[in-house]
Amino acid sequence: MIRLTELRLPLGHDRAALEQAIVTRLGIAPDALEEVRIFRRGHDARRRGRIMLVYTVDCRVRDADAVLAAHADARDITATPDTRYRFGIENGADLASRPGYSRPVVIGAGPCGLMAALVMAQMGLRPIIVERGKVVRERTVDTFALWRKSILNPESNVQFGEGGAGTFSDGKLYSQVSDPRHYGRKVLEEFVRAGAPEEILYISHPHVGTFRLVSMVEHIRAEIEALGGEYHFGAHVDELLVATHDGVRRVKGVRLTNGDVIESTHVILAIGHSARDTFTSLHASGVAMEAKPFSIGVRIEHPQSVIDVARYGTRTPDPLLGAADYRLVHHASNGRAVYSFCMCPGGTVVAATSEEGQVVTNGMSQYSRAERNANAGIVVGVSPQVDYPGGPLAGIAFQRHWERQAFLAGGGRYFAPAQTVGDFLAGRPSTSLGDVTPSYRPGVTPTDLSACLPEFAITALREALPAFDRKLAEFAMNDAVMTGVETRTSSPLRIPRGPDGQSINTHGLYPAGEGAGYAGGILSAGIDGIRMAEAVALSLAGRPVDGLVRKGMTQASDAR
Repeated sequence: MIRLTELRLPLGHDRAALEQAIVTRLGIAPDALEEVRIFRRGHDARRRGRIMLVYTVDCRVRDADAVLAAHADARDITATPDTRYRFGIENGADLASRPGYSRPVVIGAGPCGLMAALVMAQMGLRPIIVERGKVVRERTVDTFALWRKSILNPESNVQFGEGGAGTFSDGKLYSQVSDPRHYGRKVLEEFVRAGAPEEILYISHPHVGTFRLVSMVEHIRAEIEALGGEYHFGAHVDELLVATHDGVRRVKGVRLTNGDVIESTHVILAIGHSARDTFTSLHASGVAMEAKPFSIGVRIEHPQSVIDVARYGTRTPDPLLGAADYRLVHHASNGRAVYSFCMCPGGTVVAATSEEGQVVTNGMSQYSRAERNANAGIVVGVSPQVDYPGGPLAGIAFQRHWERQAFLAGGGRYFAPAQTVGDFLAGRPSTSLGDVTPSYRPGVTPTDLSACLPEFAITALREALPAFDRKLAEFAMNDAVMTGVETRTSSPLRIPRGPDGQSINTHGLYPAGEGAGYAGGILSAGIDGIRMAEAVALSLAGRPVDGLVRKGMTQASDAR
């Protein structure tokens, strides 16, 4: 087939217009076009009065070789690449049946761990999944207990449990990571098989929403178990078992808090960015790790209609466009980068702490994105060299300090501190809120956010908000609400790994996903999970990695 990119058509066009645009671009007769498949559909809203749909399409045409030859110099007309997924090994079931076979262990059942376990199960390797939290339905009950009753379960919440932190999010499924092997396509196809809408395969900014993610996670678990995988819920890993022989540290398994030992020579570490006690245990056991940058800030809420008008010029966008989103960046004069993060159109701000006596915010949307407010993190970059020197775990201490300050500023009971943009820019505490009703539950306390953010962040935010207002009308409206604090933008540390995917000083340990510093969202975490699953499979088969994980060796992030 032939792939065409950057095919632009006005909003509201029909199928015939799309086919005519293809015929015109290729310079072929209408009857030479035999089949059209939409590979990607996005939109360009830079001109609010003339929003364009932008397509990438795959076409079957008569005499395709001749057509390609005629456009040999065109970058927007190429042969359609083969994006089919191919397993790294074909004899996984044979390997798993051999005497002495060591079943691989996956620690964590978030997007990274789920995709790692699923792919290994599909290869016949019968993985064991160890998850400290509960199954997703029970976890949902515990999460709602915090939101509705101020009751926190430290082992079952937004951060911990089946599905990981991504389950209580917007379910964004787009990424900026390098993906030459098309692992992202594999992730999306598996999500569709698990119940996601098929449109995620072709719209440019797909999302599925929280409620759909819950049933999808259950479907993936059922497939893993049907293929011989084994789950352990409520299984907190207390210790990584390591033996040293001839100066080489090698994984031998894991010990759970209840004393049970699961032996394994291949352990994928997919614990997410908030498993602070596990990071501490790994550091104590000698696993190499290093501090890395992350960001801190607030959640900001506007009426969704304000964002729709600013972006699309209308309060009622075309259904193909959906609720409007935004991405904003400002480089402040104090040297700090300020940017929007994890923007959730038509969503809510949620309580996302995993530790007692602390407040953490995050954003969430359902598939419909139909709630009244839009929200996004507005965060400021922080650096281990400047802001939290002191070793690999110093970033955790930094996060905890400001999360505790937010808890105190909110008055306890997991209420969050909140301030209107007008009051924040004027440097005065909020004593009440205006027309924008904050969505955070269990509730907010109007106050002064300068008590729960570092001074450099306050300074940068006060400069950035008017700059964002010049880019997006009404962004700095007086009644917009800022809720603090947003600290879990990414892992505060990285666990370095070599080109074979293994820890640089602990053979058999495969650091993966957000917690290890190699992903930044659902899709990139899933991609990294597949990458590590294949690295484990090749190791078990005694085959070289052959560059499998040479891509994406530094921190990756989704376009959140």
